[in-house]
Amino acid sequence: MIVTLSPDAPASTVEHLMSSAISLGLSARVLSYDDGAQVVGIDGSLSIDINQLPGVTTVQVKHKPYMLASREERAPSVVRVGNVRIGGAEPVIMAGPCVVEGRDELICAARAVKAAGATMLRGGAYKPRTSPYAFQGLGEDGLKHLAAAREATGLPVVTEVLEPEQVELVARYADMLQVGARNMQNYPLLRRVGAANKPVLLKRGFSATVDEWLMAAEYILAHGNPNVVLCERGIRGFDPAFRFNLDLNAVPLAKELSHLPVVVDPSHGTGVRSLVAPMSMAALASGADGLIIEVHPNPDLAKCDASQTISPAELATINRRGRALVAALAEDHTLFNLPIELEVILSA
Repeated sequence: MIVTLSPDAPASTVEHLMSSAISLGLSARVLSYDDGAQVVGIDGSLSIDINQLPGVTTVQVKHKPYMLASREERAPSVVRVGNVRIGGAEPVIMAGPCVVEGRDELICAARAVKAAGATMLRGGAYKPRTSPYAFQGLGEDGLKHLAAAREATGLPVVTEVLEPEQVELVARYADMLQVGARNMQNYPLLRRVGAANKPVLLKRGFSATVDEWLMAAEYILAHGNPNVVLCERGIRGFDPAFRFNLDLNAVPLAKELSHLPVVVDPSHGTGVRSLVAPMSMAALASGADGLIIEVHPNPDLAKCDASQTISPAELATINRRGRALVAALAEDHTLFNLPIELEVILSA
């Protein structure tokens, strides 16, 4: 059951809903949004007349299993990370090196991506690698370098957290916590970031269905954190020409099913540098609220994922073209209101 409350709903309504649920042995969660609205999710049905409670606007009895992430009875969310709004009219670009290599190198990269149009800085302090011998990141030193880069540029920082025990430490330095594809169904980690007071970027597992992805988001929401952004980053395919297949079907579908913002990672989604720009455009055309891209001042020298890393100059082109594309798609073009004469010609 989903109960939506108006911004002026009294606290007594929430208390009554929660106590009624507890008395029946039901689980209940309350999420509060920046627009003042509140949503109460109850795992079952109550015996009281909910519609008579002050401040109740809607009651949804039947809903999808991801009731808090569902689009039902909830307008699209906007997640704030520092001064950046994800899910608003403007696309967000998160950019930076795959992994933090050093303080000076990161500050140089941060200044370069900001000049190229990035609105957030990405970089791995803890980096999961397929090989145990590959560079794994700088740990807390990497987090300190990210904080220094934020201080130097003003860009909010998003970085990955790998284990539940790391959440408190990473949250101390980062503005947004990333749950990587390999950890999408790491339920202890999802519970822990759900209890953290930081927005979460949830990447889709590379063999996960859209429903599984949304259920993973539900774990975070159910543990009290309403600020979740979904990230499509490619799924397993059969063609070795690509690292992954960027599943852009998932973007409009996720936005149709869920109120959560969706960003796309064309770097991991392709694994091919030359494909990052065209797939960035395709992602924005599909309705993505932003992009997360691996960028390095000298891409060939990047310690991690060099083959899919682009230069700041390429990022500037993506930013310029992407914003023009989004603006064009947002306009009410007469192209979609063709004169009858032209419709006849086109249909002939």
